[in-house]
Amino acid sequence: MQKQTTDSKEKQLEELVVQLKSVVKVTKGGRQRRFSAVVVVGDRKGHVGIGTGKAFEVPDAIKKAIQDANKNMITINLIDGRTIAHEVIGVSGAAKVMLKPAKEGTGIIAGGSVRAVLELAGVRDVVSKSLGARTKLNMATAAINGLKEIKTVEEVAALRGKTKEEILG
Repeated sequence: MQKQTTDSKEKQLEELVVQLKSVVKVTKGGRQRRFSAVVVVGDRKGHVGIGTGKAFEVPDAIKKAIQDANKNMITINLIDGRTIAHEVIGVSGAAKVMLKPAKEGTGIIAGGSVRAVLELAGVRDVVSKSLGARTKLNMATAAINGLKEIKTVEEVAALRGKTKEEILG
């Protein structure tokens, strides 16, 4: 995994190359070799995105993946600036990722591409478990899908037609 930083208009974004692999298309004229890249982009303040890119050269594939990740940015609400609000399961293909909030000081208990997504999102205390398939792209996408499903107390109250105080008890 490689780290890079990019200056955006107002955000300082970090990039992490999660996967870089050589792919081949067999044609009548022979084999066409390309490189495929999966990149996670985030600012460690609640913004994160994942993107893929494919090109004949490695730097071009990474550049395309970064552009794709910037298009697919999501924003998450962090509790106390360190953890998620509630337990959630994200799904992508056959990959499932369970994310649980944790006490302060726990750290990120996750592996591979899920760790990259959570670190660049700014989550500092969380426990995760991967269920099902373990392909890097699907695991990272499942983590993103799980983060998208997190609701704040205000959103839950609005859905139920109640006030925030009634939800909290």
